[in-house]
Amino acid sequence: MTSPNLEITVTIKLFAVYQEAFGTAEISRQFPPNTSVKAVLDRLTSERPQLAQWHDVTRFGINLEFVDPDRIVLDRDEVVLIPPVSGG
Repeated sequence: MTSPNLEITVTIKLFAVYQEAFGTAEISRQFPPNTSVKAVLDRLTSERPQLAQWHDVTRFGINLEFVDPDRIVLDRDEVVLIPPVSGG
C-alpha cells in the first residue's frame, strides 16, 4: 500500500511569460499523487500571481504530448505549459 504522504516530483518546462516570471526555463515541484496538470498550473499561478491573466488560455503537454487540463501527472513526468504567443 502506498503511503498517503508520498509525493511525486514533476519537472515543469517554462516558455514565454512563464519563463520570464520564474527566471528559468525549467523548475521541479512536488505534488500529491492524483494531481492534474491544471493543478500544476494553479500552483505556479499561486507562486507568481502575475501569471493569472494567462491561466485560462494556457495549453498543457506531458512528455511531449498535448493533454487535457484534467490529465493526472505521474512521478517524473515532464510538464510543459504553453501560453499563447504572437510571432513577429
